[in-house]
Amino acid sequence: MHVSEAVGARKSVRAFLDTPVPEDLLKELLTKASRAPSGGNLQPWRVFVLNGESMPKFLQHLAQRTEREQPAYAIYPKELSSPYRDSRFKVGEDMYALLGIGRDDKPARFAHLARNFSFFDAPSAFFCFVDRQMGPPQWSDLGMFLQTFMLLAEEAGLSTCAQEAWANRPAAVADFVGAGPELMLFCGMAIGYKDDSKPVNQLVSDRAPLEDWATFV
Repeated sequence: MHVSEAVGARKSVRAFLDTPVPEDLLKELLTKASRAPSGGNLQPWRVFVLNGESMPKFLQHLAQRTEREQPAYAIYPKELSSPYRDSRFKVGEDMYALLGIGRDDKPARFAHLARNFSFFDAPSAFFCFVDRQMGPPQWSDLGMFLQTFMLLAEEAGLSTCAQEAWANRPAAVADFVGAGPELMLFCGMAIGYKDDSKPVNQLVSDRAPLEDWATFV
């Protein structure tokens, strides 16, 4: 698969088959992804993998943690302006339309959002942490590492969904994986084989045209 094909094919998958993902494949993809660009070669990503028996154990652990947590960070700006607010609203409406969930059906919408916290039934996942001493440039490094992993997964026949929603459960996650207090949870990554029978996986988010965001000086 050419890079351009992987970029075009990659999307956030929100329904997975229960087909196991070989651990050796995960190790291979993570090792390759570590060649992602990193300022000063800090390689700030710290990854904790769930696979096989650890996945149901984690989900059971999470179900027992019912207390409300302080989010690790604000996922979106409080006062999100246009056009960013419009893009976020549209992709949500497109997704719920595929699911047949109306705008006024709040319980069904919340139920679907809650599926983030079961990794959309993916059999494998990882959590990406960053040392708290790191700043915005190193967060950029995390993004490059994550995108590299997702493209490599696409090449290997796997689907993924990067999930910042996990920033809302930092304590529960850290307790289970054994992450020290010096580490901050950035996101989760659902990994597995896409369930093509599920309508939600037909979603392809829009992209703004080049002239809206690029200026050739």
